[in-house]
Amino acid sequence: MVASRIAVLGRGVVPVTEPALRGDDLGVLRGDGLFETMHLRGGRPWLRTAHLARLRVGAAALELPLPPDQVLVELLDSLAAGWPGEVEGALRLVCTRGPEGGGLPTVYATLAEVPAAAKRLRREGVTVATLPLGVPATARPELHWLPAGIKSISYGANSAARRWAARTGVDDVLWVSSDGYVLEGPGANVVWLDGDTLCTVPAACTGILPGTTCGWLLDHAAEAGLTHAERMVTPAGLHAAAGVWLTSSVRGLVEVRTLDGTPRPPAAHTPRLQELLGYE
Repeated sequence: MVASRIAVLGRGVVPVTEPALRGDDLGVLRGDGLFETMHLRGGRPWLRTAHLARLRVGAAALELPLPPDQVLVELLDSLAAGWPGEVEGALRLVCTRGPEGGGLPTVYATLAEVPAAAKRLRREGVTVATLPLGVPATARPELHWLPAGIKSISYGANSAARRWAARTGVDDVLWVSSDGYVLEGPGANVVWLDGDTLCTVPAACTGILPGTTCGWLLDHAAEAGLTHAERMVTPAGLHAAAGVWLTSSVRGLVEVRTLDGTPRPPAAHTPRLQELLGYE
């Protein structure tokens, strides 16, 4: 097991036991900030450009000033330097609004080995239950004052959903809108196969987070002999699909083997899609 690391902008790599945040940081007090988690493979963060671009979109929505990309890249590189190339890592970049009394944003990064449990789920798949979100599918983008589709550190609802999953005995959940459409999971996008078309939920009209891993997979679907599309889907539509998967940066692509207690047969496309994404 490789030891975890942390680096703070302006201080460099610091011992993991050393404080990285002030007690009055608005990230702690109000969840006011953003983060991105990248898959470190071969010692390099995969899809770094896409992650930083999504971070910029979120920062604009929150009116959160950020350092230039080159400064963020240098922070990430300093943390990843010397990381064993054969060890998968989860590289997280966190940006908060900084101290309550004003001042510069707080920026830091963490790096840890990808847990064995995440790799196991790639092999074995996941059990998933649907969970009502309580709002119509297109409600959030229509609230122009409310930033949607950003990777906020305000993670209360996500954590509550994961605790519910643990109590219920499933690995993960998929939120469903009040009008019956599947949206996303607390930390993953959903992808399914309709005939020869690899589909995911449209982010622009639903306000879900546009996934970097999901986006890359659909952009390269032709390499697996598939077309791709963004579509709305109900739980019944997922039950009828030839394959259903969750995608995220650290886990990669994991197959949904049970949905709301109903077992699903193994999807023939899983090995090819995982190979395409390049996760071990």
